[in-house]
Amino acid sequence: MMTKARPLLPALAATLVALGTLCPPTNAEAARTRKKPVALQDDNAPDAVTYGRREDVVALAAGIAERRGLDRAWVEETLAQARFIPGVVRLIQPPPAGTAKNWAAYRARFVEPVRIRAGVAFWRDNERWLREAEARYGVPAAIVVGIVGVETIYAQHMGNFRVLDALATLSFDFPRDARRDRSPFFRDELESFLLLCRQQGSDPLALKGSYAGAIGMPQFMPSSWLKYAVDFDGDGRVDLHASAADVIGSVANYLAEFGWQRGQPTHYAVGAPVDVAERAVLLAPDILPSFSAAQFAEHGAALETAGRQHEGPLALVELQNGNAAPSYVAGTQNFYAITRYNWSSYYALAVIELGQAVATVVEATR
Repeated sequence: MMTKARPLLPALAATLVALGTLCPPTNAEAARTRKKPVALQDDNAPDAVTYGRREDVVALAAGIAERRGLDRAWVEETLAQARFIPGVVRLIQPPPAGTAKNWAAYRARFVEPVRIRAGVAFWRDNERWLREAEARYGVPAAIVVGIVGVETIYAQHMGNFRVLDALATLSFDFPRDARRDRSPFFRDELESFLLLCRQQGSDPLALKGSYAGAIGMPQFMPSSWLKYAVDFDGDGRVDLHASAADVIGSVANYLAEFGWQRGQPTHYAVGAPVDVAERAVLLAPDILPSFSAAQFAEHGAALETAGRQHEGPLALVELQNGNAAPSYVAGTQNFYAITRYNWSSYYALAVIELGQAVATVVEATR
């Protein structure tokens, strides 16, 4: 993968211009530069480029204030202090086209001793809340524990980017060479973040999270916090940074809202059809459950006994293993619900298997 050249530092750039080394910009280029400044500093430099009164920033501030009933001056001033973070642009880029996926390698990152030990401690410390969440939402403790473990290793890594900076960078300077422009999504999240800060009484310049703007122990995006976070411990506020109870209840509520079915397995073992054309039919809907167990059999898929008795729709989920043969599972509606948290079958199965590994240790040491 090619690395991008680092931008010139301001002092060096000024020197080169003075010497005539850099070509002076055309009028059109100068206009574009005024509207969309280039960040010349490192991510954490104290003099990092801020968005200031850029035209598109001011326009978005006006729209947010009108839609959300927020003070326009406050929104403008807040966005003016947002910084462009080059590292965010680098991190949001997908891997190069053709990069082979590897389920075995992916699994090894998450189902490993550090996360399992931390998960056992989290489970034991919060067993009451895990039981209550399962009773209310139908989501097993192992699934909630798996998600929190994969996301942040139980609060050990919640992100060091200012959320405001990350969301502003992806709203106004989403990489042009990305496979698709997701800036509208991040502008919506930036709007939700400002509303969340006003509702919570939080300083938007202080909150930190991931390079994509996800927040807290469960790494909720701001819109998800507003829609699905719950005050599970009943203390009058939602705290996804320090309240394990609120985290547990919010994760379970999120999955329930996205169709979690109480008592249903997440997946079944399956042998994929040998015939390439038949396998392609089952893989066509991707991870969306679309076929009955009988249809699986008609297309040559060999389900385990429990899977053959499953009454709901199933999806044939393929997980590549680099140069080795792929792995397959038959995903249920609950497998699909986990992918609504992170749209990846690799993520979903890692969550499931980490949760199972933690549950095994907890049960063995009671």
